[in-house]
Amino acid sequence: MTLDTGPRTRLGTRPRTRSRTGPRPTPRSRRRAAPGGRLRGGGLSTFVFALPLLVIFGVFSWLPIGRALVMSFQKTNLLTSTWVGLDNFRAVLEDPLLMTAIVNTSWFALLALVLGYPVPLIAAVLMSEVRRRKGLYSALAYLPVVVPPVVAVLLWRFFYDARPEGVFNSLLGGIGIGPVPWLQSPTWAMPSLVLEATWAAAGGTMIIYLAALTGVPPELYDAAEVDGASIWRKVFHVTLPHLRGVLLITLILQIIGTSQVFLEPYLFTDGGPADATLTVLLLIYRYAFGQSLGADYGKATALSLMLALFLALLSLVYLRVTRRWSTT
Repeated sequence: MTLDTGPRTRLGTRPRTRSRTGPRPTPRSRRRAAPGGRLRGGGLSTFVFALPLLVIFGVFSWLPIGRALVMSFQKTNLLTSTWVGLDNFRAVLEDPLLMTAIVNTSWFALLALVLGYPVPLIAAVLMSEVRRRKGLYSALAYLPVVVPPVVAVLLWRFFYDARPEGVFNSLLGGIGIGPVPWLQSPTWAMPSLVLEATWAAAGGTMIIYLAALTGVPPELYDAAEVDGASIWRKVFHVTLPHLRGVLLITLILQIIGTSQVFLEPYLFTDGGPADATLTVLLLIYRYAFGQSLGADYGKATALSLMLALFLALLSLVYLRVTRRWSTT
């Protein structure tokens, strides 16, 4: 005979009693209580410390962006302003130099992607195989990044001397190739700019790849060597899969950077010869500063906003398309 210790259901089991603490809060209730909870939990002090940073960022970043947005609807030279609506955008789209600048910028980006994108990766893989003096070689590879851009351009202008006595032409003359008009030819000017830009920027990207390579488990390389894999098989089957996320990020960063190329065309050729190296940013510069006090900053800001909108949409589409690639 057993004692009855409490109420039972039809199946003879005890009904579950509610917790004295009450039902657990739903995510929505948590979200409602979050602001007050954050302030009581130290969020107010965090906000006070972050406030100067927010003010500085707003004054020096968002305020100029808002000012540029207003200027794009004005005809202004910073002395007088007249509201013109969408006329600046129409004038930019009707400018015959716009298509030339877009084609040249796309050509520069394509050449930089084909010539410049694999170079840091190959250098990083080879550097990771070095067992002695790796720090010295890394410093030498990173040295072009430290050189001021103007100094680098002046140095390469000396190399690109079109005379037979020029540095590069002297080297080519040793193997029977005639002097090349590096910066004076519409055909050779853009590849010459890409070569210098690749030399100047490859070191920084190589350091990123070297840092990412430290996260690859060495056991995978040991297993590949046991299986008799060559260095290229190790690169394609071990290294590249682990660098997939980094490669995708550096790719979009390079596309954005090459779409805003300005320094090399401006210092090397000023857009010449025959507008063969005129880029979008150089065209913006001509709108803003190419006509002294008669410059039209409205057209310059209009084209700047169009470029920013294009790059933002391109980045959004790229990140959505490659989201699965970077995690699988």
